[in-house]
Amino acid sequence: MNAVSTSSRAARIACASDAVTRDLLIAEVRAWTRRIGVEDRLREVHVRLMKRKWASISTRGRLTLNQELCVLPAHFRREVIVHELVHLKLKHGGHTKLFRALVRAYLASVTQ
Repeated sequence: MNAVSTSSRAARIACASDAVTRDLLIAEVRAWTRRIGVEDRLREVHVRLMKRKWASISTRGRLTLNQELCVLPAHFRREVIVHELVHLKLKHGGHTKLFRALVRAYLASVTQ
């Protein structure tokens, strides 16, 4: 999915102005940090408009989420959040077999 083309400007503005929706998105992140076991590594969570990405995470524990995630399906938000937090868990930037296996395992645990 392309971050720029998936939702309208009106939806982005509505999401940005809705602090409750943003707080719910951050709460979803916090729940996943506990589940994945990275509460001690996640330092900051920011929600803002990003032109080219759905999210990013720094080695220092700063997670930035694209505010357009607020208007997308829950399963997609979940995939983005888990993907970024597994990077934090493994402390490396690669998409190794272990990385992909962990992402799949965490996401599969939701559907069981």
